[in-house]
Amino acid sequence: MNDSMNFRFHLYTEIVFGRNAVSGIAALVHKYGGTKVMFVYGEGSIKRSGLYDRVKSELGGGGIPYVEFGGAKANPLRSHADEGMKLAREEGVDFFLGVGGGSAIDTAKAIALAAANDGEYWPYYRGTKPTRMAPVGTINTIAAAGSEMSGSTVLVDDIGGEGKCGLMWPPVCRPVFAIMDPTLMYSLPAKQTAAGAADIFAHTFMRYFSQYDSYLSDEYCIATLNTVVRFAPVALAHPNDFDARAQLMLAAAFSHNDLTEIGKPHNGMGGEHALERQLSGHYDFPHGEGLAVIMPAYMKYMVAHGSERDLAKVANLGARVFGPLAASVASADADTRAAAYEGIEKFTEWLRSLGLPTTLRELGIPEGELKAAAERCVENTGGSIKGYMELDADAIREIFALAE
Repeated sequence: MNDSMNFRFHLYTEIVFGRNAVSGIAALVHKYGGTKVMFVYGEGSIKRSGLYDRVKSELGGGGIPYVEFGGAKANPLRSHADEGMKLAREEGVDFFLGVGGGSAIDTAKAIALAAANDGEYWPYYRGTKPTRMAPVGTINTIAAAGSEMSGSTVLVDDIGGEGKCGLMWPPVCRPVFAIMDPTLMYSLPAKQTAAGAADIFAHTFMRYFSQYDSYLSDEYCIATLNTVVRFAPVALAHPNDFDARAQLMLAAAFSHNDLTEIGKPHNGMGGEHALERQLSGHYDFPHGEGLAVIMPAYMKYMVAHGSERDLAKVANLGARVFGPLAASVASADADTRAAAYEGIEKFTEWLRSLGLPTTLRELGIPEGELKAAAERCVENTGGSIKGYMELDADAIREIFALAE
C-alpha cells in the first residue's frame, strides 16, 4: 500500500437484510427525516411481482404521504429525471425511495440532488462535485449495479446529446438505507440475473485492476469474484435458491461501497466502464451485457501492452478465480503470459455459460461504427480515459477490435 495514502472510510448506508425486510420501510423513512416520499420505480416489473402494492401499503400504513414516479428506463434518461424533479418540487417531496434496479435508484439520486440544490443536478454529472443530496432509500430487486450502497449514479443525456454520463464516488450520493430481501429476486428473468452478475464482476474488476497495491483490498476483490462465479450459475439454475440470491445481493452491494478498494485512490482504477457506457448509452442494450463483452477484451489488451505487473495481475485473477477450471492456469510454474491468456479464455467461457454475449457483433454493433464509438469514449475526457491504463482512441479501437 502506498505510504502516502490517507483515507477515511464510512459505509454510510444502513442495511436491512432478509425476508420481509420491506416491512420496515415506514420506520426507516421516519428515522431519516422523511415526511413525504417520492416512490421511484421502473417500467412495471414491481407491479407484476406484487412489490409495488406492498410498498404502497407499508408507506400508507406508516402514515407517510407519497407520490409515485414510474417509468425509469434500463438506461435511465436525463429527461425522465427532469420530469421527476418538477413533480418533486410541485409535491413538496423531501425523501426519495428508489425501488427496483439500478436505473430506478440512479433516477432517484438525480432527483434528490436537484431537490437539495435548487433544481440543479446535471452539472454534477459533468464534473462539479456535489456537497448535498436529499435523503434516498432503496429497495433493490436485482443484484447488479450496487447503487444501493454506492456514491455513483449514471444517466443518459437525451437532452444535450453528451452520451451516458456518470457521477462517481461522492459520499453525499450514498443512500441512507438499503432494504435487501433476496426473495425479491426470485422472479427475475435469467437474462437480468446474468447481466447483473457481469455488473458485479465489473465493479470488482475495476478495483482489482488498480495502479496502486493493497493486498487486503485485492483479497476482498478475489473473494467477491469467487462468490459471483460460484453463485450466479446456481441462481440461474434454481431461481428460488435463497442462499444464491443472498450471496449475489451482498456481493453487488459490497463490490461498489468502497470496501474492495481499501488503500487505493479512485484514480488509476479500471476503465472498462468508461468504454462500455458510451456503447450501451448509444445502442441501448443492458449495461451488464456490454461489460461482459468489454472485460475480456480489455484484459487481452493489458496482456499485449502491459508491464510484467499487469501480466501478473491478469494471471493471478485467472488462477485465483478460474484456476479450478484450468490446471495450467493454477500451476505455479506456468508461463505468466500463457496463464493470463488461458485465464481470460476461462473467464469468457464462464460468461458464455451464463448466456451472456462476448462479442460486439452479438450486441448488434456494426463493425463500421467502432471508430466513431471509440471517439465518443474520449470526446469529453481530454482525449483519453485515465484508468488502470491510459487509453486514447487508438487503444480503445484496438480493445473494441479484440471484442469483435
